[in-house]
Amino acid sequence: MTHRISRYRRVLCAGLTAGVLIPAAVAAAPAAAAATPQVACTSSSAALATKLQKDITTALAGRRGTVAVGLYDRSTKTTCTLRSTSAYDSASIVKVTVLATLLWDAKKHNRYLTQRESDLATAMITKSDNAATTKLWQQLGVAKVKGFLAAAGMTQTKPGANGYWGLTQITVRDEQKLLALLTAKNTVLSDNARAYTLKLMNKVVSSQRWGTPAGAPASVSVHVKNGWLSRSTHGWRVHSVGAFKGAGRDYTISVLTHGNSTMNYGVTTIQAVARAIHKDLVPTATQRYTPTNTPKEAFPAVPPA
Repeated sequence: MTHRISRYRRVLCAGLTAGVLIPAAVAAAPAAAAATPQVACTSSSAALATKLQKDITTALAGRRGTVAVGLYDRSTKTTCTLRSTSAYDSASIVKVTVLATLLWDAKKHNRYLTQRESDLATAMITKSDNAATTKLWQQLGVAKVKGFLAAAGMTQTKPGANGYWGLTQITVRDEQKLLALLTAKNTVLSDNARAYTLKLMNKVVSSQRWGTPAGAPASVSVHVKNGWLSRSTHGWRVHSVGAFKGAGRDYTISVLTHGNSTMNYGVTTIQAVARAIHKDLVPTATQRYTPTNTPKEAFPAVPPA
């Protein structure tokens, strides 16, 4: 059913940039430096687990704000976690879940995506288009999103209320579950759906390929989705999830952050973690991604939250 959108919501939706800038007339003060993070790593290679734990901890030393990290490499059965169940406002990270829900629902009804749906999905993932996301979110409805989350075992993800998909609550644990579904055969998403989603994540516009791809070796394929928003509490939320395959590795990385004084501060934190992970997993490779451009920090002209 189509609901009437108030003028406030129309302005708000229009103001949401690719990073979902939800009303925040007053930026939060910088968060205090976090205590030394307790990164936990396990692996079939004890030496690799030890190195990753040390290097991720070093990358986060002295960084302000709150950071959650998830890593999984299938080839070495390596897992690293930090604050894996802490909840964050999703910003545009939720767009991968929206696409997965669309494809899951299409599979249930034994149909292909329409041209309209395909166009919207492409804009939503490759350009982080918010208008396209809103159309798909409204088409699907929260009930279908919840249905996909249940099927995916993403029990810690809570869809944003009243159409505010950018305020969906997410955790590193659930983002890693979603990436696992996208990168290995399963009964929730078809092989075609997985390939389609990864193809779009591989075609993200250059200005949005920061974050987890930072320091990725030239020998691996890169699939990424980022999100960013600022509100009057917890400052900037800056997130990045990515899937990487090649050089004998098959790994996924999720880094969620909030309490950043600026967007670029959050990006820098994420990229420090990403570089440490890529270097440890593929130590002899030439690094390909050294992102230098990040989207502009711009607040929408909307009333305060």
